[in-house]
Amino acid sequence: MEAREAILARVRDALGRSQTAPAPEVPRDYRAHSDVTPGSSAAIELLVDRLVDYRAHVHRCGTGDLASTLGQLLGEAGSVVVPAGLPPEWVDGVSAAGARVLLDTAAEPLSHVELDRAGAVLTAARVAIAESGTIVLDAEEDQGRRAISLVPDRHVCVLHARQVVATVPEAVAILGQHPHRPMTWIAGPSATSDIELIRVEGVHGPRTLDVVIVT
Repeated sequence: MEAREAILARVRDALGRSQTAPAPEVPRDYRAHSDVTPGSSAAIELLVDRLVDYRAHVHRCGTGDLASTLGQLLGEAGSVVVPAGLPPEWVDGVSAAGARVLLDTAAEPLSHVELDRAGAVLTAARVAIAESGTIVLDAEEDQGRRAISLVPDRHVCVLHARQVVATVPEAVAILGQHPHRPMTWIAGPSATSDIELIRVEGVHGPRTLDVVIVT
């Protein structure tokens, strides 16, 4: 009991001091920008290199070809989950190719069973980080709630070239505009390795990631 009381006394002392003392200033002298311009061809190529290394499938198209590209990717998926705020032309491209569209809304969210049975999910994205090959979703209406991008076995994510930045600080500055939103950071398809470094995919999210970059 003496050891327990000593530990609790130290905790109370630390809490008391933390409530009265001002918070220390956080140093901000890290590299915040890169020589690579956001949205540039250099940023795109760097992102693609990282994504391919993570075993993601990368597709490129122009704005006018996006609907048909999504139809080619998802036409045989069977059913595709889409968030409520996805552009109608994207949804039309998928349904015209023969896939059944499953709309997920705040008022009528799909169950985990429905999400698990879906062939794929289609979302937009908030920002992508070229240096780390990371795509970030922040639950905006064209991205939907976190569950829809984590439960289905395949995720098709549309990314516009202008959304690609070089560094993490540049991305955080964009995400900081809506700090209350829940975020999902994606670096390739879900994968993990055991102690023997045997790679297993699909444990914590989609086993397949398709990234469509619109230039």
